[in-house]
Amino acid sequence: MGVVEPYKASSPAEGRVAVTGRDADRFNFKVPTLRNAEMAYPYFHDGAADTLPQAVDTMGRVQLGKRFTPEENAKIVAFLKTLTGDQPSFKLPILPPSADKTPRPHPFDK
Repeated sequence: MGVVEPYKASSPAEGRVAVTGRDADRFNFKVPTLRNAEMAYPYFHDGAADTLPQAVDTMGRVQLGKRFTPEENAKIVAFLKTLTGDQPSFKLPILPPSADKTPRPHPFDK
């Protein structure tokens, strides 16, 4: 993200580099499909965009160097909403309870 203009994140997350250790993976994040994007808020890896119109504005600016008019933004949002379908139903597994010796997550440790 940030082909035309750098994306300024509010999160210390640095992407896949935390998993691979390769500097080439810094700020590379998994990108979900556009299906059900309407229901996937907040948007971006750091949750910086609360609404779909905000996300469209940001992507237009940082990826394309374009500022959409309100009408253009509304048309893009309307298109993205056509990709909304039924949410899949699945049963979550029952995990064992945590104990005193259960390792705690440290998502932003290096």
